[in-house]
Amino acid sequence: MECDQWEPAGAPDCKRCAGLVDEIVESVWREFVVQEFGTLTALDERDVAEMVIDEPDKHLWRVVDAAYDRLTCTECGGRLSRGPAGCAACDLANGFRYVAIEVDRPGVPPGNEHALRVNVSVVRRPSGISWREVGRRPVRQSRSCALASCNPRGAHSYFTCVRLFVCR
Repeated sequence: MECDQWEPAGAPDCKRCAGLVDEIVESVWREFVVQEFGTLTALDERDVAEMVIDEPDKHLWRVVDAAYDRLTCTECGGRLSRGPAGCAACDLANGFRYVAIEVDRPGVPPGNEHALRVNVSVVRRPSGISWREVGRRPVRQSRSCALASCNPRGAHSYFTCVRLFVCR
């Protein structure tokens, strides 16, 4: 472990934890590509990613998020949708990601997929939400975000909840 948080609560600062959060979308992207297209070259994958973001409302949110990861922002040079707050192209792409399809997974409480989606997007683009905004958010301990059992330090902040949500 690269940090003293329970995985993946150290994301985005801890590379291992950030990789675990990224895998939440990457695993579904790989399944999508194999099921729909078979084996693709990196260039073909980029073409598929462009197709996906042209119609984000036709694809699962995890596929859309992974598609954005394969494209480069012409404004900031980072991964499209993950650049700094204020990058117009990334801000626009980040907004479009929310029209993607969201389906609750079997065996989890209704609404869990939406909460996971929002939290993954915040962890993957932490500059997209201001600390002032984070400070205004209420903390709710629920089955979805069991802070006491998930955070050995006992820190009870909204951002901790956002970062820990994926462990449940």
